Amino acid sequence: MELSIIHSRALAGLSAPPVQVETHLSNGLPAFHIVGMPETAVRESKDRVRSAILNSHFDFPDRRITVNLAPADLPKGGGRFDLPIALGILVASGQVPRDRLENHEFLGELALNGGLRAVSGVICAALAASASGKQLVAPEQCAGTAAAVPEVRLIGPPDLLTLCAHLNGSVPLHPVKIPAVTASGETGSDLAEVVGQDAARRALEVAASGGHNLLLAGPPGTGKTLLASRLPGILPPPDHDESLVILALRDFGGVARPGEALVRPFRAPHHSASAGALIGGGSPPLPGEASLAHGGVLFLDELPEFSRHCLETLREPMESGHVTLSRARHKASYPASFQLIAAMNPCPCGYLGDPERACRCSADQIQRYTARVSGPLLDRIDLHVQVSRVAPAQLLQREHDGEDSATVRRRVSRCRARQLERQHCVNARLHSDRLLDICTLGRGERKILEQAAQRLKLSGRAIHRTLRVALTLADMAEVDHIHELHLAEALGYRAS
Repeated sequence: MELSIIHSRALAGLSAPPVQVETHLSNGLPAFHIVGMPETAVRESKDRVRSAILNSHFDFPDRRITVNLAPADLPKGGGRFDLPIALGILVASGQVPRDRLENHEFLGELALNGGLRAVSGVICAALAASASGKQLVAPEQCAGTAAAVPEVRLIGPPDLLTLCAHLNGSVPLHPVKIPAVTASGETGSDLAEVVGQDAARRALEVAASGGHNLLLAGPPGTGKTLLASRLPGILPPPDHDESLVILALRDFGGVARPGEALVRPFRAPHHSASAGALIGGGSPPLPGEASLAHGGVLFLDELPEFSRHCLETLREPMESGHVTLSRARHKASYPASFQLIAAMNPCPCGYLGDPERACRCSADQIQRYTARVSGPLLDRIDLHVQVSRVAPAQLLQREHDGEDSATVRRRVSRCRARQLERQHCVNARLHSDRLLDICTLGRGERKILEQAAQRLKLSGRAIHRTLRVALTLADMAEVDHIHELHLAEALGYRAS
């Protein structure tokens, strides 16, 4: 029979829907047609497949070739279908036995010499193949990344000829085995390198303990960027399921490396980044910086320098923890549960309120500068901290008494374990319908919060976020109830 069916996987967001590559050889003038909503890269695979088959010492059939990528209403893009199309032609022409391909799924881009190049989305394909009970065949360059998926059966051939020798039974390939993903909290940047800044260090630990967003404001050169870059090092390492999601998102960005210890991401886009770069976009939609920071930190330095439109696009994922991108022909949803750490100067020149240097900005310039960041966005940032200068004598000391990241990370891990045991999420993600049940306030604490909310004109969201910060402070103190001291500190982060 001059018909073959090869199983493969498309890529739609973080899912990998199954695709059947149907190849039919018929009599007539030689032709090569690909149908089933192929995009440009898939249509161009005809030339790559032909050269790869010939250079792998196989015969390319001089017949009418029709390749159907089913289902027909699912868009297919990229070079991932090169390998299944080539195998479909070889099976239909009788050069590779069809019975060896039944329980396999194939993906990979072909070079003209028959070599296999890496493709994106192998983690998603490996998860889907593992769930279906089939063995995945992926290029050797990315097979190590896919092997991080537990219980996946995987082989990684370097080229088409080696794979066909394996399918013919002449030179069997061994399954790829890579050690499981190891999650680590070590980032190479230690909190002990931060000199002074006791209040900012405390806020950084509070943010890490409860998953809260943080705004650092102060003159230039006071260590705002230095502090923000130390946050991933005090976060507990991700668990296995979270590690796979982070690894799958890194695979989109082309930064996933086999066997590399996984740390929480730290993304710091430049303030000239577009809204699409921050939130994701394109056709098909690809994840942006917000999704690539999932499970870690999204750091926005010089916050007012970002365009107002870009910043407003972050408001929804800050609340929901995911991003849904809809286009005319595509729709994709990506996780985006990140901690936002922002830094800004108090005015355009940066020296408003600085005891060392005088501010040169007018009141109108200061108002326009601060107005670039909207109230709704600031309302979603739980901790507002002023970062002041450190004395030169303290900076020049050889030894400092600040705690290192490992010590702080152990406290943060204990605090987060307490939250996960109680509510199965960190305090910043605690839903409002459970918040009042868990945050039990006495009469005195309730009165303090009511008076502060009226004096500071706090919105309903700000009141709930203040309660979440107070709950984190209580968890850090390992007490079961929120006390006045916890509320006072939480409100201080709102008033600064």
